[in-house]
Amino acid sequence: MPAPRKHPDELRERAVREVRTTGRPITHVAKNLGIHKEALRGWVRQAEADAGERDDRLTTAEREELRQLRRKKTELRRANEIPKAASAFFLRRNCAPRGAMLIERWWKTTSVGPS
Repeated sequence: MPAPRKHPDELRERAVREVRTTGRPITHVAKNLGIHKEALRGWVRQAEADAGERDDRLTTAEREELRQLRRKKTELRRANEIPKAASAFFLRRNCAPRGAMLIERWWKTTSVGPS
């Protein structure tokens, strides 16, 4: 589970809106609102990506979809490991005594075995 956000969504929206509408530098807006400038820069970039103004970042919807797909992939991998482990267990359990018997028979019938 992700950590709770440090800044409320209203503050994020207000800060991004102020940067985009006033044209003031991000550092000035961040200083006035008491936010770290790199945090505000990231919020502005994400807002631009969501608006379709940037192609170098995923939109919020795409990020969420990617997160869900990765989670599903992890679940499927775990689900696939269960039958593999079970089949390996039963294979060893059912074949080991038989394999040992076959080796013993071979040993007795060859010239290398006991006379």
